[in-house]
Amino acid sequence: MENQTSANEFVLLGLTSDPHLQSLLFFVFSVTYFITLFGNMLIMIVVRTDPHLHSPMYFFLFHLALIDICYTTTIVPKMLVNFLVKQKSIEFCACITQMSLILLSAGSEIFMLSAMAYDRFVAICSPLHYQEAMNKLVCSQLVGSAWAMGFLHSIINTLPMLNVQFCKYTEIKHFSCELPPLLTAACHRTFLNKLVLLSSAVIFGSSSFLLTLISYIYIISTVLKIQSPNGRHKAFSTCSSHLIIVVLLYTTALFQYTKPSSASSVILDQLFSIQYSILTPMLNPIIYSLKNNDVKTAL
Repeated sequence: MENQTSANEFVLLGLTSDPHLQSLLFFVFSVTYFITLFGNMLIMIVVRTDPHLHSPMYFFLFHLALIDICYTTTIVPKMLVNFLVKQKSIEFCACITQMSLILLSAGSEIFMLSAMAYDRFVAICSPLHYQEAMNKLVCSQLVGSAWAMGFLHSIINTLPMLNVQFCKYTEIKHFSCELPPLLTAACHRTFLNKLVLLSSAVIFGSSSFLLTLISYIYIISTVLKIQSPNGRHKAFSTCSSHLIIVVLLYTTALFQYTKPSSASSVILDQLFSIQYSILTPMLNPIIYSLKNNDVKTAL
Protein backbone atom coordinates (compact mmCIF):
# COMPACT_ATOMS: atom_id res chain seq x y z
CA MET A 1 0.00 0.00 0.00
CA GLU A 2 2.87 2.34 0.79
CA ASN A 3 4.35 1.83 -2.69
CA GLN A 4 1.01 2.77 -4.27
CA THR A 5 0.77 6.10 -2.40
CA SER A 6 0.71 9.09 -4.73
CA ALA A 7 4.21 10.45 -5.27
CA ASN A 8 5.12 13.89 -3.91
CA GLU A 9 8.16 14.08 -6.15
CA PHE A 10 9.77 12.32 -9.10
CA VAL A 11 13.36 11.54 -10.04
CA LEU A 12 14.49 12.65 -13.49
CA LEU A 13 17.16 10.20 -14.63
CA GLY A 14 18.31 12.58 -17.36
CA LEU A 15 20.63 11.78 -20.25
CA THR A 16 23.43 10.08 -18.33
CA SER A 17 24.71 9.24 -14.85
CA ASP A 18 28.39 9.65 -15.79
CA PRO A 19 29.74 12.71 -13.86
CA HIS A 20 32.33 13.59 -16.54
CA LEU A 21 29.75 13.35 -19.32
CA GLN A 22 27.33 15.41 -17.25
CA SER A 23 29.90 18.23 -17.02
CA LEU A 24 30.35 18.16 -20.79
CA LEU A 25 26.58 18.13 -21.39
CA PHE A 26 26.14 21.01 -18.93
CA PHE A 27 28.52 23.10 -21.02
CA VAL A 28 26.92 22.06 -24.34
CA PHE A 29 23.34 22.77 -23.27
CA SER A 30 24.35 26.00 -21.50
CA VAL A 31 25.79 27.28 -24.79
CA THR A 32 22.71 26.03 -26.65
CA TYR A 33 20.39 27.79 -24.21
CA PHE A 34 22.38 31.03 -24.43
CA ILE A 35 22.28 30.95 -28.25
CA THR A 36 18.53 30.25 -28.16
CA LEU A 37 17.79 33.14 -25.80
CA PHE A 38 20.15 35.56 -27.53
CA GLY A 39 19.00 34.66 -31.05
CA ASN A 40 15.28 34.78 -30.36
CA MET A 41 15.48 37.94 -28.23
CA LEU A 42 17.52 39.58 -30.98
CA ILE A 43 14.86 38.66 -33.55
CA MET A 44 12.14 40.13 -31.29
CA ILE A 45 14.09 43.37 -30.72
CA VAL A 46 14.88 43.80 -34.42
CA VAL A 47 11.27 43.18 -35.46
CA ARG A 48 10.02 45.72 -32.90
CA THR A 49 12.54 48.45 -33.64
CA ASP A 50 13.03 48.30 -37.42
CA PRO A 51 10.13 49.94 -39.36
CA HIS A 52 10.95 47.85 -42.46
CA LEU A 53 9.97 44.72 -40.52
CA HIS A 54 6.56 45.99 -39.40
CA SER A 55 4.72 43.56 -41.66
CA PRO A 56 2.54 40.47 -41.00
CA MET A 57 5.33 37.97 -41.74
CA TYR A 58 7.62 39.46 -39.09
CA PHE A 59 4.73 39.91 -36.67
CA PHE A 60 4.33 36.11 -36.77
CA LEU A 61 8.11 35.66 -36.54
CA PHE A 62 8.11 37.80 -33.37
CA HIS A 63 5.58 35.50 -31.72
CA LEU A 64 7.37 32.37 -32.95
CA ALA A 65 10.53 33.65 -31.24
CA LEU A 66 8.52 34.29 -28.05
CA ILE A 67 7.15 30.73 -28.12
CA ASP A 68 10.65 29.31 -28.65
CA ILE A 69 11.94 31.22 -25.62
CA CYS A 70 9.05 29.87 -23.50
CA TYR A 71 9.56 26.34 -24.85
CA THR A 72 13.27 26.06 -24.15
CA THR A 73 13.05 27.94 -20.81
CA THR A 74 10.47 25.43 -19.60
CA ILE A 75 12.96 22.58 -20.08
CA VAL A 76 16.62 23.62 -20.12
CA PRO A 77 17.15 25.45 -16.76
CA LYS A 78 15.94 22.45 -14.73
CA MET A 79 17.95 20.17 -17.02
CA LEU A 80 21.12 22.20 -16.32
CA VAL A 81 20.52 22.10 -12.57
CA ASN A 82 20.19 18.32 -12.68
CA PHE A 83 23.58 18.04 -14.39
CA LEU A 84 25.16 19.61 -11.27
CA VAL A 85 23.28 17.93 -8.40
CA LYS A 86 23.15 14.35 -7.19
CA GLN A 87 19.48 14.37 -6.18
CA LYS A 88 17.70 14.95 -9.50
CA SER A 89 14.23 15.26 -8.03
CA ILE A 90 11.29 17.41 -9.05
CA GLU A 91 8.09 17.97 -7.08
CA PHE A 92 4.83 16.60 -8.44
CA CYS A 93 3.27 20.05 -8.91
CA ALA A 94 6.41 21.37 -10.63
CA CYS A 95 6.48 18.33 -12.90
CA ILE A 96 2.84 18.70 -13.94
CA THR A 97 3.38 22.44 -14.49
CA GLN A 98 6.41 21.75 -16.69
CA MET A 99 4.45 19.15 -18.65
CA SER A 100 1.55 21.53 -19.25
CA LEU A 101 3.89 24.33 -20.39
CA ILE A 102 5.63 21.95 -22.80
CA LEU A 103 2.24 21.01 -24.28
CA LEU A 104 1.24 24.68 -24.45
CA SER A 105 4.46 25.69 -26.24
CA ALA A 106 4.39 22.75 -28.66
CA GLY A 107 0.73 23.28 -29.56
CA SER A 108 1.16 27.04 -30.02
CA GLU A 109 4.26 26.56 -32.17
CA ILE A 110 2.69 24.22 -34.73
CA PHE A 111 -0.33 26.51 -35.19
CA MET A 112 1.90 29.58 -35.38
CA LEU A 113 3.74 27.84 -38.22
CA SER A 114 0.37 27.23 -39.90
CA ALA A 115 -0.46 30.93 -39.56
CA MET A 116 2.90 31.77 -41.13
CA ALA A 117 2.19 29.35 -43.99
CA TYR A 118 -1.18 31.04 -44.60
CA ASP A 119 0.58 34.43 -44.61
CA ARG A 120 2.99 33.21 -47.31
CA PHE A 121 0.05 31.76 -49.27
CA VAL A 122 -1.73 35.13 -49.37
CA ALA A 123 1.49 37.00 -50.17
CA ILE A 124 2.39 34.77 -53.14
CA CYS A 125 -1.02 33.74 -54.47
CA SER A 126 -2.90 37.04 -53.91
CA PRO A 127 -0.22 39.75 -53.69
CA LEU A 128 -2.60 42.58 -54.74
CA HIS A 129 -4.97 41.82 -51.84
CA TYR A 130 -2.23 41.05 -49.31
CA GLN A 131 -2.45 44.26 -47.25
CA GLU A 132 -6.22 44.03 -47.08
CA ALA A 133 -6.37 40.30 -46.31
CA MET A 134 -3.57 40.37 -43.70
CA ASN A 135 -4.56 43.47 -41.76
CA LYS A 136 -3.71 43.96 -38.08
CA LEU A 137 -6.97 42.47 -36.85
CA VAL A 138 -6.57 39.28 -38.91
CA CYS A 139 -2.94 38.88 -37.81
CA SER A 140 -3.89 39.36 -34.15
CA GLN A 141 -6.70 36.82 -34.50
CA LEU A 142 -4.35 34.26 -36.08
CA VAL A 143 -1.76 34.73 -33.33
CA GLY A 144 -4.43 34.60 -30.62
CA SER A 145 -5.86 31.43 -32.16
CA ALA A 146 -2.42 29.78 -32.17
CA TRP A 147 -1.95 30.52 -28.45
CA ALA A 148 -5.53 29.42 -27.73
CA MET A 149 -5.05 26.09 -29.52
CA GLY A 150 -1.84 25.52 -27.55
CA PHE A 151 -3.69 26.27 -24.31
CA LEU A 152 -6.52 23.90 -25.27
CA HIS A 153 -4.01 21.17 -26.17
CA SER A 154 -2.38 21.61 -22.77
CA ILE A 155 -5.63 21.57 -20.78
CA ILE A 156 -6.99 18.50 -22.56
CA ASN A 157 -3.90 16.46 -21.63
CA THR A 158 -3.15 17.99 -18.21
CA LEU A 159 -6.50 17.51 -16.48
CA PRO A 160 -6.57 13.67 -16.93
CA MET A 161 -3.02 13.51 -15.51
CA LEU A 162 -4.22 14.82 -12.15
CA ASN A 163 -6.02 11.49 -11.57
CA VAL A 164 -3.06 9.27 -12.51
CA GLN A 165 -1.52 7.28 -9.63
CA PHE A 166 2.26 7.10 -9.29
CA CYS A 167 4.33 4.93 -6.97
CA LYS A 168 5.92 6.55 -3.93
CA TYR A 169 9.32 6.40 -5.64
CA THR A 170 8.96 7.15 -9.32
CA GLU A 171 11.80 7.41 -11.81
CA ILE A 172 11.23 9.18 -15.13
CA LYS A 173 13.58 7.97 -17.84
CA HIS A 174 13.89 11.41 -19.37
CA PHE A 175 15.42 14.85 -18.78
CA SER A 176 12.03 16.57 -18.43
CA CYS A 177 8.43 15.86 -17.42
CA GLU A 178 7.28 15.33 -20.98
CA LEU A 179 3.97 13.49 -21.18
CA PRO A 180 4.95 10.18 -22.90
CA PRO A 181 7.74 9.23 -20.43
CA LEU A 182 5.58 10.46 -17.55
CA LEU A 183 2.79 8.07 -18.57
CA THR A 184 5.33 5.24 -18.89
CA ALA A 185 6.39 5.85 -15.27
CA ALA A 186 2.85 5.62 -13.87
CA CYS A 187 1.91 2.71 -11.60
CA HIS A 188 -1.70 2.22 -12.65
CA ARG A 189 -3.33 1.87 -16.03
CA THR A 190 -3.06 4.94 -18.23
CA PHE A 191 -5.04 3.76 -21.25
CA LEU A 192 -7.39 6.77 -21.14
CA ASN A 193 -4.48 9.22 -20.85
CA LYS A 194 -2.63 7.58 -23.74
CA LEU A 195 -5.82 7.64 -25.81
CA VAL A 196 -6.30 11.36 -25.07
CA LEU A 197 -2.64 12.05 -25.90
CA LEU A 198 -2.76 10.12 -29.18
CA SER A 199 -6.12 11.62 -30.19
CA SER A 200 -5.06 15.19 -29.40
CA ALA A 201 -1.70 14.73 -31.15
CA VAL A 202 -3.41 13.36 -34.26
CA ILE A 203 -6.21 15.96 -34.30
CA PHE A 204 -4.12 19.03 -33.47
CA GLY A 205 -1.05 17.86 -35.39
CA SER A 206 -2.89 16.73 -38.51
CA SER A 207 -5.13 19.81 -38.65
CA SER A 208 -2.13 22.12 -38.35
CA PHE A 209 -0.19 20.04 -40.87
CA LEU A 210 -3.09 20.03 -43.35
CA LEU A 211 -3.43 23.82 -43.12
CA THR A 212 0.29 24.15 -43.80
CA LEU A 213 0.24 21.54 -46.57
CA ILE A 214 -2.72 23.11 -48.39
CA SER A 215 -1.04 26.52 -48.24
CA TYR A 216 2.14 25.11 -49.76
CA ILE A 217 0.28 23.22 -52.48
CA TYR A 218 -1.19 26.52 -53.67
CA ILE A 219 2.16 28.30 -53.19
CA ILE A 220 4.09 25.73 -55.25
CA SER A 221 1.45 25.67 -58.01
CA THR A 222 1.57 29.49 -58.20
CA VAL A 223 5.38 29.64 -58.17
CA LEU A 224 5.62 27.08 -60.99
CA LYS A 225 3.43 29.28 -63.19
CA ILE A 226 5.93 32.14 -62.96
CA GLN A 227 7.83 32.32 -66.24
CA SER A 228 11.01 33.99 -65.00
CA PRO A 229 13.52 31.74 -63.12
CA ASN A 230 14.52 34.76 -61.01
CA GLY A 231 10.88 35.38 -60.20
CA ARG A 232 10.36 31.78 -59.13
CA HIS A 233 13.50 31.88 -56.98
CA LYS A 234 12.48 35.15 -55.35
CA ALA A 235 8.96 33.91 -54.61
CA PHE A 236 10.11 30.60 -53.17
CA SER A 237 12.95 32.16 -51.14
CA THR A 238 10.38 34.07 -49.05
CA CYS A 239 9.04 30.79 -47.62
CA SER A 240 12.10 28.50 -47.72
CA SER A 241 13.10 29.32 -44.12
CA HIS A 242 9.60 28.53 -42.89
CA LEU A 243 9.55 25.26 -44.85
CA ILE A 244 12.84 24.11 -43.26
CA ILE A 245 11.48 24.76 -39.75
CA VAL A 246 8.22 22.93 -40.52
CA VAL A 247 10.07 19.84 -41.75
CA LEU A 248 12.41 19.83 -38.72
CA LEU A 249 9.55 20.10 -36.25
CA TYR A 250 6.93 17.80 -37.75
CA THR A 251 9.19 14.88 -38.64
CA THR A 252 10.36 14.45 -35.04
CA ALA A 253 7.42 15.69 -32.94
CA LEU A 254 4.70 13.74 -34.75
CA PHE A 255 6.71 10.53 -34.64
CA GLN A 256 7.41 11.01 -30.93
CA TYR A 257 3.75 11.51 -30.00
CA THR A 258 2.10 9.03 -32.38
CA LYS A 259 4.53 6.11 -32.50
CA PRO A 260 3.44 2.76 -30.96
CA SER A 261 4.90 1.80 -27.61
CA SER A 262 6.66 -1.16 -29.26
CA ALA A 263 8.82 1.33 -31.17
CA SER A 264 9.88 3.17 -28.01
CA SER A 265 13.54 3.56 -27.12
CA VAL A 266 14.76 5.70 -24.23
CA ILE A 267 17.75 7.04 -26.18
CA LEU A 268 15.72 7.61 -29.35
CA ASP A 269 12.93 9.35 -27.43
CA GLN A 270 15.41 11.67 -25.75
CA LEU A 271 17.15 12.48 -29.04
CA PHE A 272 13.82 13.37 -30.67
CA SER A 273 12.87 15.51 -27.67
CA ILE A 274 16.19 17.36 -27.84
CA GLN A 275 15.60 17.96 -31.55
CA TYR A 276 12.16 19.57 -31.37
CA SER A 277 12.26 21.17 -27.91
CA ILE A 278 15.86 22.44 -27.67
CA LEU A 279 17.59 22.42 -31.07
CA THR A 280 14.66 23.69 -33.18
CA PRO A 281 14.11 26.81 -30.98
CA MET A 282 17.85 27.49 -31.30
CA LEU A 283 17.88 26.98 -35.09
CA ASN A 284 14.77 29.09 -35.84
CA PRO A 285 16.41 32.53 -35.48
CA ILE A 286 19.61 31.30 -37.17
CA ILE A 287 17.75 29.96 -40.22
CA TYR A 288 15.56 33.07 -40.51
CA SER A 289 18.60 35.35 -40.14
CA LEU A 290 20.79 33.53 -42.66
CA LYS A 291 18.09 33.06 -45.32
CA ASN A 292 16.27 36.38 -44.98
CA ASN A 293 17.84 39.48 -46.52
CA ASP A 294 15.47 41.86 -44.69
CA VAL A 295 16.44 40.44 -41.30
CA LYS A 296 20.16 40.50 -42.18
CA THR A 297 19.89 44.14 -43.28
CA ALA A 298 18.02 45.05 -40.08
CA LEU A 299 20.61 43.29 -37.95
